[in-house]
Amino acid sequence: MNLFDVYPINPINIVKGKGSLVFDDKGTEYLDLYGGHAVISIGHTNPRYVKRLEDQLHQIGFYSNSIEIPLQKQLAEKLGEVSGKTDYQLFLCNSGAEANENALKLASFYNSKKKVIAFTGSFHGRTSLAVAVTDNPKIVAPINETPNVIFLPWLDEAALEQAFIDHKDEISSVIIEGIQGVGGIQVATESFLQKIRSLCDTHNAVFIADSVQCGYGRTGKFYSHDFAGVNADIYSMAKGMGNGFPIGAISIAPKIKPAYGMLGTTFGGNHLACAAALAVLEEMSEFKLMQNAAEVGGYLIEELKKFSEVKEVRGRGLMIGIDLPAELSNVKKDLLFKHHIFTGEAKPNVIRLLPALNLTKAYADRFLEAFSTLVK
Repeated sequence: MNLFDVYPINPINIVKGKGSLVFDDKGTEYLDLYGGHAVISIGHTNPRYVKRLEDQLHQIGFYSNSIEIPLQKQLAEKLGEVSGKTDYQLFLCNSGAEANENALKLASFYNSKKKVIAFTGSFHGRTSLAVAVTDNPKIVAPINETPNVIFLPWLDEAALEQAFIDHKDEISSVIIEGIQGVGGIQVATESFLQKIRSLCDTHNAVFIADSVQCGYGRTGKFYSHDFAGVNADIYSMAKGMGNGFPIGAISIAPKIKPAYGMLGTTFGGNHLACAAALAVLEEMSEFKLMQNAAEVGGYLIEELKKFSEVKEVRGRGLMIGIDLPAELSNVKKDLLFKHHIFTGEAKPNVIRLLPALNLTKAYADRFLEAFSTLVK
């Protein structure tokens, strides 16, 4: 049997990782500034993370949600504490797409409406509802197409207001990334997020803050939407939540009441996933990783803005997009193969930096030095 060939693959076999470094099967060291799509939040093989998982494996690795799992309650309490949303409720699942899927479904249960507002450039996942609100026709199969999704221009407040007028009381939810990742590190303005909050309040719609990539402390605040000073009704999360162990979740405002059978999952919130997620939150708290993300990310952004060759630098904290002209389209590839630095990309020519939240300034300088040699 062959693998189903849907990924463009770099010819590199990574076999070991430590902190912000990874090593291939030939012993070559790479600086990892991408973390496998913003997943590695506290560093590869973080000692606390490894111990948490190892200790849990010696006890029990899995049982279903038909029994008490105290780790889930511990995770909910710690997540409420670190995020500042202590009165919210937690539903655990396995991925970002699943988190958004459940968020959209829960919103519709809440207000018995069907239509969803999403935005150009959005990416919310590949499952049925999540991909339906994703602005990429190439990955939307015919079975995923639905007339219930309304795509609006990014950050267009007038269009948003008009959509609520045109569709009166049909809008179930508005889903938005605080910073679009796949869309090229496009930052939602505070005024736009505040406008969503106001319109959702007026029309009994649910504000869904997709924090899968832009959340979990990456921007210097726990959710990037927090910069707007308003609360969403549902926050979706995954990526950095488990530092590589598959886990996702939605954090749900108290006004949305649960009922048996409303949502469900087999693997969501399993013992190992909760152990991994607790290790991440403990590291974030003890070592002030949100503050580090703000400081090191702020330093990177300011230094990158000094390069006249760069069209624009966007982002917050350690979620950074470097928009390059077409003549520098080789930079990402050269960073990897000439300087052994992993970065991400967004079309047409944006380099994405999504490193671990404990990235050091020394590693930031190592990247800046390599970047300088390639663009000048």
